Amino acid sequence: MALPEVKQTATEARLSALTMPDAGCTRAAREDALARVLETGLPGRRDEYWKYTQPDTLVSPDAPPAAVFADDEPLMFSGLDRLNIVFVDGEFSAEESDDLTLEGVTIDRLEDICCKDIHWAKDLYGVLETRGQSPVQRPLAALNTAFASDGVAIHVTGKPSKPINLIYRHASPTSDAILHHVIRVESGAEATILETGPAASRFNKCMEIDIADKGTLHHVRAQGRDHERRAATHMFTRLGTESVYKSFTLTVNGVLTRNEQVVELTGDDAVAHVAGACVGDGDFHHDDTVFITHDAVNCESRQVFKKVLRNGATGVFQGKILVKEGAQKTDGYQISQSLLLDDDSQFLAKPELEIYADDVACSHGSTSGAIDETALFYLRSRGVPVKDATNMLTLAFLAEAVDEIEDSALAEEIVSRLEGWLARRS
Repeated sequence: MALPEVKQTATEARLSALTMPDAGCTRAAREDALARVLETGLPGRRDEYWKYTQPDTLVSPDAPPAAVFADDEPLMFSGLDRLNIVFVDGEFSAEESDDLTLEGVTIDRLEDICCKDIHWAKDLYGVLETRGQSPVQRPLAALNTAFASDGVAIHVTGKPSKPINLIYRHASPTSDAILHHVIRVESGAEATILETGPAASRFNKCMEIDIADKGTLHHVRAQGRDHERRAATHMFTRLGTESVYKSFTLTVNGVLTRNEQVVELTGDDAVAHVAGACVGDGDFHHDDTVFITHDAVNCESRQVFKKVLRNGATGVFQGKILVKEGAQKTDGYQISQSLLLDDDSQFLAKPELEIYADDVACSHGSTSGAIDETALFYLRSRGVPVKDATNMLTLAFLAEAVDEIEDSALAEEIVSRLEGWLARRS
């Protein structure tokens, strides 16, 4: 079936501005991804999964300019011992990165993989992204697989002594970055991946994560801080038997952010928790789109998303739990809530359950509202100024999402940044 003319024209214009890197062992995956982009076209305003978010600036040939904020506050997680891997406007910076040697893990650049005919990542690059295209097409992820110019392949074989921190620096007001990361966690291995920084004026990032039986991956991401930036990110995760995946994202500022999580629980007794907290002000649009598939017995999934919006900001949540036939004893939980601090902001939600097994416990809920006036009155009656009381209640509202972070030091860092954001805007 031919693409509509508008979508075909937009897709051709975007592709004309891109060049596929020398592919090496990723060539087949890249060519397949490009063929899928040409077949489906890039997202448009009439696409069902984009009806709440306008994709125009994410698919235009050139990145809309975005002012670069001054580095006037410490880098996230700077007080923690971690291995730093730095990208500036989407390009790896050897000068700013640490040595990539760490016990229990091997790290290669995507550029190095492309120069080899044989590499473990060859069997993973583009594979989970391709699986994630059904039943919902995700053409921006396919575009990423085809044209990503940099990224890392992280092979976790043990338990590294410190987290791996992917740091994204934004230096040029017109930068347009496409990064692709591949992560393989072997049986019994465990690691923590951190992501921080605004990355570029426009950022397209894809991460494929394969967790073997009894493997564990913790992921904590902080998106910010430049307000005019735009980002579309995809995380595709496959879990084996008794494996664990826990991911948390904090988003502060950004004129447009679309975060997609696609999770497959393919082994019995697997656990997947995906959570997010975002705080937006003014010309701010934030979209969390999550699709979790239960395809094994006795698995647990949680989706916990909280958004604080004011001055006309918009929040979107699209979350689905699919329980396949035979996936008995599934425990699936989904909650999305927004706190609207004025009458101009809005929250748009589309929670979904699709269940083909009969022995399950699945629930979902979505609410939107203002500050609890009773709680606000209680605090004010005890001498707490209205601004401080509002901030306290806002942090309490976000707490359920932040509590999904197991590492207390990382959770404290997230809370500290939230407190700073609220203080600056009080």
